[in-house]
Amino acid sequence: MKVPFLDLSLQHKALREPALAALAATYDATRFCLGKDVEDFEKNFAVTLGYPHVLGMNSGTAPLHVACMLAGFGPGDEIITAPFTFISSAWGINYVGATPVFADIEAGTFNLDPAKLAAAITPRTKGIIIVHLFGQPARMEEIMAIAKRHNLFVIEDCAQAVGAKYEGIPVGVIGDVGTFSFYPTKNLGGCGEGGAFVSHRPELHTRARHIRVHGSDRRYYHDIIGGNFRMDGFQGALLNVKLPHLARWTERRQAIAAKYLLGIKHADVRLPEQPGYGRSVFHQFTIRHPRRDALREHLAQHEIGTDLIYPVPLHLQKCYANLGYGPGSFPVAELAASTCVSLPIFPELTDAQVDHVIASVNSF
Repeated sequence: MKVPFLDLSLQHKALREPALAALAATYDATRFCLGKDVEDFEKNFAVTLGYPHVLGMNSGTAPLHVACMLAGFGPGDEIITAPFTFISSAWGINYVGATPVFADIEAGTFNLDPAKLAAAITPRTKGIIIVHLFGQPARMEEIMAIAKRHNLFVIEDCAQAVGAKYEGIPVGVIGDVGTFSFYPTKNLGGCGEGGAFVSHRPELHTRARHIRVHGSDRRYYHDIIGGNFRMDGFQGALLNVKLPHLARWTERRQAIAAKYLLGIKHADVRLPEQPGYGRSVFHQFTIRHPRRDALREHLAQHEIGTDLIYPVPLHLQKCYANLGYGPGSFPVAELAASTCVSLPIFPELTDAQVDHVIASVNSF
């Protein structure tokens, strides 16, 4: 039985007619940059997920950049984030001239370890970028207590955690700013690039709205330095078609994960932990095995697709060689990078396919 790691065509075939109709309406109305489709999506996303304000942007990296601008980060400032994540979690720090500082992760959740975060703070530390990796909320109560103690600006990278909650609170409005990605492979993915900015602080929302459009709230008048971070109308239209299905898709991901957690019994496999403070929305289901590459080859022989997500942690990337880190700097992140493999977990998987994955892992 063939089990692809991901097959976006299944979701898009099911939504083909309403998606094309939405695109046609946007095309005919020439609503190409922001406009009604984006405004409707912003309102719908806010209502569906429980946010006071939402700004659609042109990628998942864009709101991270905007958040760092809003925070006033700049040269000489240190911003702490995790080394086990996609690199855009750190790009915003570089874009404003600040310095990324990494702190190690927890072995069970893959998220920033609050104790390691606290140990990394120096007099130059101005903020934290928290990544809710693979859809699992980070330990926000402990992290926010540390941030408050040191007066740090907190950005939540929710790119993989749309719909996730920490103690009943949607991720993204626990810190100062939350950012989202709608890259096609995400739980709520567009047909191209897209992102969103959220905040419970109205003044930050207002400033972000101006930054999004060249620092302007009136055409040709620019009161602050901004950029071009606008979401296009086609993405807003498509995301409006997909958004009503998000809850069902999330429930299916969680059901698949529950089967994996119950069914995978291999003694050498470490399953992702599920802390009681917040249930994952399972953008990925990532396991660890000391012979990861051999396991992956075994699964390929059983026609099961897998992926190695983040095989090189950020502190070992060539672009960050100037920071002075080396092998052994963050042992938990490095162990994750060398032992993790992600299994198929998308809503269209059948129970038979999931059972095949479980049996194949257990037979390794």
